[in-house]
Amino acid sequence: MKTKPQHDANRDHDATKGADGDAQAHHGTRERVVRAASRLMQRQGYDGTGIKQIAQEAKATLGSVYHFFPGGKQELAVAAVRHGDEEFVEILREVLASETDPAEAMIACTRALADGLRDSDWADGCPVTATALGTAHRAPDIQQAAAEAFERWRGLVAEKLHGAGIDEADARDLGHTVISTLEGAELAAQVSRSDEPLRIAGTHLARLIDSYRPADARR
Repeated sequence: MKTKPQHDANRDHDATKGADGDAQAHHGTRERVVRAASRLMQRQGYDGTGIKQIAQEAKATLGSVYHFFPGGKQELAVAAVRHGDEEFVEILREVLASETDPAEAMIACTRALADGLRDSDWADGCPVTATALGTAHRAPDIQQAAAEAFERWRGLVAEKLHGAGIDEADARDLGHTVISTLEGAELAAQVSRSDEPLRIAGTHLARLIDSYRPADARR
């Protein structure tokens, strides 16, 4: 899923002097490293991204990277997945809240994903999936972080649907369907460089959601 645009990696580098400034610089360096890892793995995958490249992108020394992440690239990838998760949770909450009608909210979600892909020239897909796919069966910590991300996203969708009057069990199952459909449609849109897969997904997700709502609440 899309994430928020990355801010200037050098901005946090200019921390103020003194003890507070040192703490800010310490935190700022770690944040830059995580953001750089998330962005690079989003575009290149786990195997295509190296520690040295992450350090260069973050304007950090290699020693700093290992200071914050002594477990190396796998530990950093877990942090990158969690970062992508947190950013998408913020976006998903905002989009779901923008529409009272849950069916319209599905269309808003696909529109937001399409806009993010188009703005990145179809380069920025889901950072969680891009990182986790390359580590299947060999990095359980990364897989766990990705599973937790998907669970959070499904939960947000289920909460929206249940709040609109859909049975709790159905809302939970539909949360799985919605997130799985969005993931697949986003990948298809990225590969085809077209928003058509997302537009179609949004239309049919909206119809599906409507079919579960009380008759007097349907569009």
